[in-house]
Amino acid sequence: MTPTLIASVLDPYLRDWLDLLIRWLHVIAAIGWIGSSFYFVLLDQSLRRPKDVADEDAGVRGELWEVHGGGFYHVKKYQVAPPELPDHLAWFKWEAYTTWLSGFSLFVVLYWLDASAYMIDPAVADMGPWTAVGVSASLLVFAWLFYDLACRTIRNDRNLMLVLAGAIAVTAWGTSELFAPRAAWLQTGAMLGTIMAGSVLFNIIPAHWELIRAKEAGREPDPAPGIEAKRRSVHNNYFTLPVLVTMLAGHFTYFVAHDWSWVILLCLMALGAFIRHFYNLRHGGRTQWWMWGVAAAAVAVMFVVLQPEDAPTPAASSSSSSSGTITGGTASDPGRDVFVANCATCHTLADADASGAVGPNLDNARPDATLVRERVNQGKGGMPSFQGRLSDDEVDAVVDYVSTAAGSTDG
Repeated sequence: MTPTLIASVLDPYLRDWLDLLIRWLHVIAAIGWIGSSFYFVLLDQSLRRPKDVADEDAGVRGELWEVHGGGFYHVKKYQVAPPELPDHLAWFKWEAYTTWLSGFSLFVVLYWLDASAYMIDPAVADMGPWTAVGVSASLLVFAWLFYDLACRTIRNDRNLMLVLAGAIAVTAWGTSELFAPRAAWLQTGAMLGTIMAGSVLFNIIPAHWELIRAKEAGREPDPAPGIEAKRRSVHNNYFTLPVLVTMLAGHFTYFVAHDWSWVILLCLMALGAFIRHFYNLRHGGRTQWWMWGVAAAAVAVMFVVLQPEDAPTPAASSSSSSSGTITGGTASDPGRDVFVANCATCHTLADADASGAVGPNLDNARPDATLVRERVNQGKGGMPSFQGRLSDDEVDAVVDYVSTAAGSTDG
């Protein structure tokens, strides 16, 4: 059974609910995880030497006074561990696990189960649904293995960052050569998200348990695992904003469908990491306002470079298409005209000479009339609703056309 066949078995209404609930959970969990990451890096960067000599003698490395919620907080961080374990410890791990599990589930429901429509673009790489899913899954595993190996073998953080930046660049380019544009962006983000969750599962939380077990056993904790955990936690902090860019890919149709979409993705991800670096420096007492000037200049350059050339409007407008006008001396199909005027920039449909790469490839998806009508009227993801923008006759025409023409030119 192919992924597309599995998807077709699921009721469209059920899939919409799964989309809503899993996406909602994913966003909620991601907010919690990113918020924790931002807070703890701020905390680490803002620590000051303890003023109480007794705290310093007890192993306190730094302290911070905070004001929030109508009161004051006094936070202390130990160099390794306190003399005695406290009765209660707050853990910060379920946000990470829930974010990855919900994101992975969403990726499966929306992309893997409908790989022909959402992942595969024959103009990019002609592969079968199972091949696309297999490649996607393998890349997730490879991303973690590569990152973990790089962290274990490259101890210099500057060199490690250069290697990871190069690997991300290769990933953005490579996925653009394998998948449809939007899927390529999401695949890149999913690989970074897998690295982040893998660090929490395999390094950060085990390092915390090692500290606890050492104290419970009455032995001196080894600081090395905690140091490595801190290192990877900082990496995660810099990955957060780049991953957010990919999560929002469905809303940036122009950028995702651009011929240089992978370069645009890299620029936006680098900009996100750069902004994150500004705040991390500021938390440590080094406010570099010039960085905002560099960021603004980078956006301005992208704005100018990516500005589209003036292009003629589509061959037929939706208002004239429904009346069966004559185009080029030949009677036009009203449904085809509506499609060309409103849908061709995002969808691939050979019969209409459309090769849009943002939305699903309709020749691969072969949607029936019911699904076409639902998507036209209600929209989904990055696709807007055309209800009220198209007349009932225009909707009927494009529904009949797409459901009949999709896949009709396949050999």
